[in-house]
Amino acid sequence: MASGEVFDTETKYPVAPRVNLPTMFRLGLFQMGLSMMSILTLGVLNRVMIQEIAIPATLVALVLALPAFVSPSRIWFGQMSDAKPLWGYHRTAYVWVGAAIFAIAAFLAVQVMWQLNNAASVSGDWVWTTQTIGWTALLSLVFAVYGLAICASGTAFAALLVDVSEEDNRSKVVGVVWSMLMVGIIVGAIISSSLLKQLTPEASVETLQASINQLFIIVPAIVFGLAIAATFGVEKKYSQYANRSTLVNREDSITLDAAWKILTASPQTGLFFTFLVVMTLCLFMQDPILEPYAGQVFKMPLAESTKLNIYYGMGLLVAYAVAGFLIVPRLGKRRSARLGCMLVALCALLLGISGFTANAAFLKLALVLFGLATGFLTTAAISLMLDLTAAEAAGTFIGAWGLAQSISRGLAVVIGGTLLDIGRRVLPSLELAYGLVFALEAVGMVLSIGFLNRVNITEFQTSTKQAIASVLESDLD
Repeated sequence: MASGEVFDTETKYPVAPRVNLPTMFRLGLFQMGLSMMSILTLGVLNRVMIQEIAIPATLVALVLALPAFVSPSRIWFGQMSDAKPLWGYHRTAYVWVGAAIFAIAAFLAVQVMWQLNNAASVSGDWVWTTQTIGWTALLSLVFAVYGLAICASGTAFAALLVDVSEEDNRSKVVGVVWSMLMVGIIVGAIISSSLLKQLTPEASVETLQASINQLFIIVPAIVFGLAIAATFGVEKKYSQYANRSTLVNREDSITLDAAWKILTASPQTGLFFTFLVVMTLCLFMQDPILEPYAGQVFKMPLAESTKLNIYYGMGLLVAYAVAGFLIVPRLGKRRSARLGCMLVALCALLLGISGFTANAAFLKLALVLFGLATGFLTTAAISLMLDLTAAEAAGTFIGAWGLAQSISRGLAVVIGGTLLDIGRRVLPSLELAYGLVFALEAVGMVLSIGFLNRVNITEFQTSTKQAIASVLESDLD
């Protein structure tokens, strides 16, 4: 027996120590890295492809949404991390391998984008040719690989959070870890803005290409380092499963078929899945249009529009800290999520109204408020999500919740870009075209409350425990 080791009085297995605050912040480095990658794709590439290269917004949205559309793989990756350790780790190795692949894929995507631009520039305007079709297909493939890597690493990381946290400290873990995500948005925006500050609207494609290439070398390398630093040693020390002999039983018992039975045992799973889809769809519909909105309506240069993420991130950072430690524990997770939906709807309307003022200060204020509302809602929803996760099949459940969020985020990108194209064709002004996206975002957020009101955690936990017991008993027969 190791000195100072604590054992559970019922199972006689070692009890992992509770994760402390410094470790929560260290885990947050992974989320910080993911948000920096998001800045590169949705904060830089969408603006470059839509405005500087003039690729149709719908096509850009479809390509950028591909990482979300491969998200059904999250359930498989989650179940794999539950049942098949990689190099002796159920979570950590999946995080590292995924991070290495998406860092490389991000750089490759940019190189393919330049080739697509060269092919399109031959005609002077966007037309479908053999070359543009070929380079678009290759770009789509690279983004799909990027998405699969995000699914593998992100699902394993979220399952690790379930493994190292308990119900009474889960909102704090979420608050700290996701606050680091917002730090990543701010840091990513600052790095992007600094490396792109020399660009002007008149900059040549060669100058633009050199700056973007540099950006996509530096940031992915930093992100991979953050993934290593965030998770090194955490699983072995804090996971409730890392040192238990019953881990072998879990590997043998919770197969993919068994995990699926557990996942679908409670109707609450479907209700919460639907809530996540609708909420996330409405939360991110503005993602593909925000930087073009700043450029076309507010006449901001590329470097300045990238900085908008700083204002959004500031609001998120404050909300995560306050909501995770003060508001959610007092109001409760479901009530907090309901209030968050209403706040996001109001702030989405403010973003739309800001366009009619053409006042950049109004836009920045609206983004800070939108960040506050989003952080409040996200803290409550993620805390609720982790409660609606069975520890015995944590990876599979996290995969399902990740599937809901990723598919809806991908749809949000496509819908946002498509609505913008439709609005620009049928509405008399750019302000109305962009306002259409923000208005529908607000309406959908209100609708998501109806699904949230039907979610019952106690019913979920009872049904899932019965399903787990049934699965394990049938395997013993």
